[in-house]
Amino acid sequence: MQYVTEVLIKKSISEVIEKLDSTENLKHWHNGLVSTEHISGTPNELGATMRLNYSFGKRTMQIIETVTKQNFPNEFHASYTTEGVRNIQENYFKSTQDNYTQWTSKNEFQPTSFKMSAMLFFMPRAFKKQTKTYLNNFKNFVENGTSVLKSA
Repeated sequence: MQYVTEVLIKKSISEVIEKLDSTENLKHWHNGLVSTEHISGTPNELGATMRLNYSFGKRTMQIIETVTKQNFPNEFHASYTTEGVRNIQENYFKSTQDNYTQWTSKNEFQPTSFKMSAMLFFMPRAFKKQTKTYLNNFKNFVENGTSVLKSA
């Protein structure tokens, strides 16, 4: 399954990339993120790998991110692998006339299990909605400083 999601962020491309290029900032726009663990390479550089640990109620999930292209401020590509599926993501950033940033995220989900193949077939909107949520969370974090972290 392939699709494209876009969001306009009302900040300069340099501000957007500065926020995006920080592992510490992931917790502010990734719902359910508990921790990250650097595995290999230089963070956010070509070939780097990182484990992202999520908790959604009683369900936990680990995702391995592998950077496949890093050409900031214009591009950042990575693959995300977890049980049953791999997401190949190409992210493009472009300055607008208003000095805002257009973020275009191209996603390709490849099932590696029958269960996930069925989910992709019967529930494609759930995957698209989740991608849109992450992009909007990032937009709100960059524009307004709004974090998805729950207050204690």
